[in-house]
Amino acid sequence: MTLTADPDHAETYRRRAQAAQVQFETYDQMAVDEVVTAASWAGYHHAEALGHLGFEETGLGTAADKASKIRRKTLGTLRDLRGAPSVGVIHVDERRGITEIAKPVGVVAALTPVTNPAATAVNNIMIALKGRNAIILAPHPGADRTCAAVVQYVHSEFDKVGVPRNLVQHFSLQADNKAASKDRAAALMRKADIVLVTSGPGNVLAAYRSGTPAIGVGLGNVPVIIDGTADLHVAAHKIAQSKCFDHATSCSSENALLIEDAVYGDMLTALTAHGGFLLSPEEKTQLQQTMWNGGSLNRAVVAQSAETIAHLAGLKNAVDSGAQFLMVEEDGIGPECPFSGEKLSPVLTLYRYRTFDEALKTATEILQYQGNGHSCGIHSENEQHILALAHSSQVARVLVNQAHCFGNGGDFANGLDFTLSMGAGTWGGNSTCDNITYTHLLNVTRLARPIAPVEPNEEELWGDYLRRYPHRTEATGS
Repeated sequence: MTLTADPDHAETYRRRAQAAQVQFETYDQMAVDEVVTAASWAGYHHAEALGHLGFEETGLGTAADKASKIRRKTLGTLRDLRGAPSVGVIHVDERRGITEIAKPVGVVAALTPVTNPAATAVNNIMIALKGRNAIILAPHPGADRTCAAVVQYVHSEFDKVGVPRNLVQHFSLQADNKAASKDRAAALMRKADIVLVTSGPGNVLAAYRSGTPAIGVGLGNVPVIIDGTADLHVAAHKIAQSKCFDHATSCSSENALLIEDAVYGDMLTALTAHGGFLLSPEEKTQLQQTMWNGGSLNRAVVAQSAETIAHLAGLKNAVDSGAQFLMVEEDGIGPECPFSGEKLSPVLTLYRYRTFDEALKTATEILQYQGNGHSCGIHSENEQHILALAHSSQVARVLVNQAHCFGNGGDFANGLDFTLSMGAGTWGGNSTCDNITYTHLLNVTRLARPIAPVEPNEEELWGDYLRRYPHRTEATGS
């Protein structure tokens, strides 16, 4: 049962979580893993129901894709956690005499988004429990019922294995106004031992200002380069699948394609064959007027189908075409060119480039406008191009020949950790570049034993330097 979540009750939630966590801390690895398995089954088994509820409550994306996301992310996360050490001794380095011992961080406050209300909640629960922590979920007010259902399903599994229900709690942020909702979130963040924020920049900043250690995620606005060596039809298929999945609720979805001039026409043909519809300059203007009001993205288009967006913008040709995603051509970047930014909708911006250096420059400028630190990608067989993008871009993830929506947060066909929370480093105003997982919710004690001394001499450290730059003693005077 969820208590009324005004700021005064944040302490009540913390106390209940702490009491459960103290008990949970005594569990051995096998028992902890059983608790994680129980929680993961709650999400996986009820994925369809949670997908339908998430769509019904938020009106974003599609029920089927939300269910698919829950199943896939839960399956991948459990694969990553299965067999991973998180209790007691987790690593021994005999050469250095270091033994690492894992301990809980305590009570985790997790702010979850409206775009992925169930999948994020389940993932956060799993990684928190893996470290023997308790977690209090504070969902976006528009996804409150979905989060409550996740917690209810988890509690049912906990009852089977005899686990304290208060290890996982739902803290509602619903209020009469936005300020009151923010006050409730702030009260919870102050009470927790650590805050995990999978939400917008405002909530991430609030978490960092809460006085509690915090892990935040970055803003996505993914540019992807397609060069002349790419398999254009394979690339178009992956991009279309990614851009259309859940109507682009994922901040990892491709937002801009930078296409080499020599293959621009062929790539456009391939994208059209996979459901894209290129707008004319006049239609682009109509769409822009619909999608942005006073510089802000119109919520009526967020995570809606291409058909719905085309109807709203009065784009009859696009509606009649049965397009799965809309495409606009662009050559500018910044506030005056809003299509260069995050769109959270099945709308894809196309840029044309002549040299690869030009492509790198455009990708950098797009990210600097919005999305620095998050991710970018390339479809190419040219290793020099791939490495050049990886070295030049200020992002935490560069995907090669992959669908961004499915690959950024971990995939069965790449080595990234499964997650729904992706750090963007200092580039994106975050404390980490990592895909957030259980290791970020552990404290580690390092037991240091005596070893044979490893002490260098002056020659080892400075000999070569002083031979190249001889030291001259300067005379001193009064």
